[in-house]
Amino acid sequence: MRHLTILGATGSIGKNTLNVVDRFPDRFSVKALTAGKNISLLADQIKRFSPELAVVYSETDALQLKERLLPDNCTEILFGEDGYRAAAVHPDVDTVVSAIVGAAGLLPTLAAIDAGKHIALANKETLVMAGDIVMSRVREKKVSILPVDSEHSAIFQCLAGNRKKDFKKILLTASGGPFRNLPADQFKSITPEKALAHPTWEMGAKISIDSATLMNKGLEVIEAKHLFDVPHQKIEVVIHPQSIIHSMVAYIDGSVIAQMGTPDMKGAIAYALSCPERLPLNLPLPDFAAIGALTFETPDMVKFPCLAHAFAACEAGGTLPCVLNAANEVAVDAFLNKRIGFTQIPEVIDHTMGKHNVISVPEIDEILLADQWARKSAEKWVERFAIKENI
Repeated sequence: MRHLTILGATGSIGKNTLNVVDRFPDRFSVKALTAGKNISLLADQIKRFSPELAVVYSETDALQLKERLLPDNCTEILFGEDGYRAAAVHPDVDTVVSAIVGAAGLLPTLAAIDAGKHIALANKETLVMAGDIVMSRVREKKVSILPVDSEHSAIFQCLAGNRKKDFKKILLTASGGPFRNLPADQFKSITPEKALAHPTWEMGAKISIDSATLMNKGLEVIEAKHLFDVPHQKIEVVIHPQSIIHSMVAYIDGSVIAQMGTPDMKGAIAYALSCPERLPLNLPLPDFAAIGALTFETPDMVKFPCLAHAFAACEAGGTLPCVLNAANEVAVDAFLNKRIGFTQIPEVIDHTMGKHNVISVPEIDEILLADQWARKSAEKWVERFAIKENI
């Protein structure tokens, strides 16, 4: 029996994780759930899974949640940073599913590692912002960190049973997003509604926009660098529109091992929670005859400059990946709220990265300060773009 904390229970990964838990009650129990502001869904999850602890963003949210759970609630309700940390280090928990979206996932995940918890990692920003520190603590605490992202789960599976000295490179696949075939001169007409319509995956709003700009793939490059301890030069992004091959690993003898499956996050989640066992999820196998062909393309980094920015940040290292991530979060939020256009997302990121003085070997406090600086700087660029558009 694995005892879980799910950080980000009301998001796409959190909901899929609870779906897996619900199907295998003899394998998993839920001790703590956290959410942001989706009080209604969290209340339903608490009633279904009866965790000992639940955490929300603010005191007001906590009071609303308590009211929804009356009169028979036995779950302790906390809020804010202290609450998220309490969920991450819960004494009865052995595995923490880190599925909070964005930079907010870093500190709770680090707290869980320091408390000796195993990590099922969906929050790629944890490794993007502080990969060296996180992986050092994973080794120090002798805990496991298993990927929940479908691509990194695929890489993990393709590496299994092979010698590291035989490794050649990672082939990280990407669907290409909804605008793969759209001419670049039409990008200015892209609306949030269009960008949220991912062709193969069901994801949250922020990740859907990141997929449309290919920033999601850039963040995954940085994550893979740290997770698998490989240089960025040995990570290649390959566009694969069918999303059947989740990623591949090439070896020095010319062999390439691929992991395939239908686009469904429950497979990667279940494997992270049950590894090395595989759970009988009864997911449909790809219908290869109906698919007909699996195709591949080289990503266009001129058309999708966010991917180029991510590779540049990965190469520079230090605090620059953190700055990249923070600027992207600000720009994506501004785009979703129609304050800037789609083509201005990479411009905000580029301007912010260009103004940053990189710290090569930062401590965690310096990473957090770089994150704050980048958000303020990116917001200034957003305001400039908004004023320009209004003129």
